[in-house]
Amino acid sequence: MPFPTLPAPLARALSERGYADPTPVQAAVLEAAAGARDLLVSAQTGSGKTVAYGLAMANMLIGPEAGEAEMLPPPGAPLALVIAPTRELALQVQRELLWLYAPAGGRVTACVGGMDPRREARMMADGTHIVVGTPGRLRDHLERRNLDPTNLRAVVLDEADEMLDLGFREDIEFILSATPPERATYLFSATLPKAIEALAERYQRNALRLAIKGESKGHADIAYRAVRIMPRETEHVVLNLLREADAPTAIVFCNTRNAVRHLQASLTERGFSVVALSGELGQGERNAALQALRDGRARVCVATDVAARGIDLPSLSLVIHADLPHDAEVLQHRSGRTGRAGRKGTSVLLIPNSRRRRAEQMFAIAKVSPEWSGPPSADDIRKLDGERMLSDPLFSEPPAEEDVALAGTLLASKTPEELAALLARVYRTRLPAPEEVSDPGEGRAPRGVSERPPYDPMNPEQIAALGPAVWFRLNLGRRDNADPRRLLPMLTRRGGIGRQEIGAIRIFDRETKFEIRGNAAARFAEAFARNGSPEIQVEALAGDAAPAERKSAPGGPKGFASPRAGKHQRHAERSGPRSESKPGRNTGRS
Repeated sequence: MPFPTLPAPLARALSERGYADPTPVQAAVLEAAAGARDLLVSAQTGSGKTVAYGLAMANMLIGPEAGEAEMLPPPGAPLALVIAPTRELALQVQRELLWLYAPAGGRVTACVGGMDPRREARMMADGTHIVVGTPGRLRDHLERRNLDPTNLRAVVLDEADEMLDLGFREDIEFILSATPPERATYLFSATLPKAIEALAERYQRNALRLAIKGESKGHADIAYRAVRIMPRETEHVVLNLLREADAPTAIVFCNTRNAVRHLQASLTERGFSVVALSGELGQGERNAALQALRDGRARVCVATDVAARGIDLPSLSLVIHADLPHDAEVLQHRSGRTGRAGRKGTSVLLIPNSRRRRAEQMFAIAKVSPEWSGPPSADDIRKLDGERMLSDPLFSEPPAEEDVALAGTLLASKTPEELAALLARVYRTRLPAPEEVSDPGEGRAPRGVSERPPYDPMNPEQIAALGPAVWFRLNLGRRDNADPRRLLPMLTRRGGIGRQEIGAIRIFDRETKFEIRGNAAARFAEAFARNGSPEIQVEALAGDAAPAERKSAPGGPKGFASPRAGKHQRHAERSGPRSESKPGRNTGRS
């Protein structure tokens, strides 16, 4: 179905970008928005929803007074506001709306943490049409009267469920309360839990609910590969995969900041042009890294999940999971960085035999069927180098006169075979040398050796076998403002269990450990992996992994809390190296 009638400048922008037909979410939103209704939309990331709400609010922003030119009025106080959970997503939304509204004279301003708030204030004072920002920074600008909400005709909440999971409810309610009551409100969320429905009921007027079904199988433009590896050879396999694909832009995902730093250094040392993205970088450093990838100065990005949210690189054709994703949702989010806008992409997972069962469960949940193989060998890479050499621009360009003269001199002292061998050697020196790697095969244990798989913290059968109560670890702690009153609703909603099935809760400095009744533990683990934000993760603890109790204080062991306790208690304790995932808010606003 072609796009419905749109203002001429926006139709031209879509045509220039190669948009012929709307995606399902775009078609549904445009049809519903024609009736000037508030919308409550459940749609997945990557479904085209940014363009959907950009088009849906076009008639409200341009208005009938624009005449035949259908241009936006001169920039002043913003006409639309988009709220996004993370800096990267907000900046991606800004880029999408910029090209969409550029032919109509649109000005789009981003307000995100990590950027200079004074510069943002000056840009809004100079006039704008659309403001895109994160909740904390938008609230700051409202409180400082830098952001004038009086002319707002449309407000969009993008990935609202994630914003609530990240603790932005108070900021969102403050922002919505400051906007005109007659505005149109579009609320987009991957899931629609009760908290989202309550938000919609309070701040929307007779909203139309749209449930856009996701794809029943993996993205058709992404080819999945599962590569068997020896754990100690991970870096070598990553190198060979990069050399094998020779992608214009590739991204390699790791689970921690330390792993990102180590792999970036290793690849740089071997001759790759590499940038890194992790939570320890400032926004200016992140922007510089992304710009290096866009203009071709860097071809490889090593990143964590949190830092890579919202990345959109048109030339990205290869995603490598150096560390196995935590769940199917993270797998799809990572892989979705490629295979966009009709372009093909490849997603490669490196899987030691000890993690194969967990990987297969993840593939089943994500509904993808990868091609299994061993890693590309050094001989495979050398063979590809020979095939690619003749297609190098160096061979297709006509030689200059000085080159012909030098060739004659060389032929007088060397045979053609010797010169060809020297040329091949020079060509190889421009490329990182491939590594010798091994294929562990299917990983069957030798006869007489137990084939019982190692403990897998997300395997429901193994979790159920642990006993009447199972301890889990959550990657939120005291530094993330974790509190039982906040954690309990999130655990029950995402885990699909009742409060009575949660036992003791112990909050540490960087993590939380909690107890789930044994008959609900497997169901909880499966539901938690399937629902909600990938930044918030849990894993079951093997064996007697319950936190050691301190001396009992009045009312029970110190540091423990349960849903039935009269007072919520917390205990801070030093823990191991901090994981990259840190969805909670610490100090300041994002």
